[in-house]
Amino acid sequence: MDAQLTELVRKYAMTMVSQKRYEHSLRTAEMAGRLCEIHGLDPEKGYFAGIAHDICKEMKADLVLSLARLDGKPVEKLEQDKPSLLHGRAAASVLKKDFFVADGDVLEAVGLHTFGAPQMGDLAKVLYVADKIEPGRPQVTEEYLERIYAMNLDEALYFVLKENIDFLKAKGKKIAPASLKLLSFLEG
Repeated sequence: MDAQLTELVRKYAMTMVSQKRYEHSLRTAEMAGRLCEIHGLDPEKGYFAGIAHDICKEMKADLVLSLARLDGKPVEKLEQDKPSLLHGRAAASVLKKDFFVADGDVLEAVGLHTFGAPQMGDLAKVLYVADKIEPGRPQVTEEYLERIYAMNLDEALYFVLKENIDFLKAKGKKIAPASLKLLSFLEG
């Protein structure tokens, strides 16, 4: 990714989300870059996807919904009930429409980072994992990270996805069908 575009999107992110969310995005970007290095991917792409992943997280529901629909994919009942869950798809649309990002791996990673999907590419796997294990998360310790770093990418994805689903179930939250499909795919 071009350093100038990365800086432009970083500044955009800073204006679009709260300081707390922006700091999460920076940590996610750094973690995605680190995971890309570990797994032989382009760390600059990982960093870019991380900095961009939550740019629509704090937008009004109707705007997130309309931006997400630009990708032509259906909106699930869970997403209609809680449009903020579409923030990744909306962010991918903003990157494509407003920043002219054409890199399919980056757009996929940003678009799928909320729920994941079967057969997603390696950059999408990296961003999904990075978002859940950035150092601001309560479960993340040095020992926890070393354990994740020692796994291959699919193992790390499975571990983090399962941990997230178990967490949501314990809180009595609904699990997105896409996440359950990914879990089933990884277990299959």
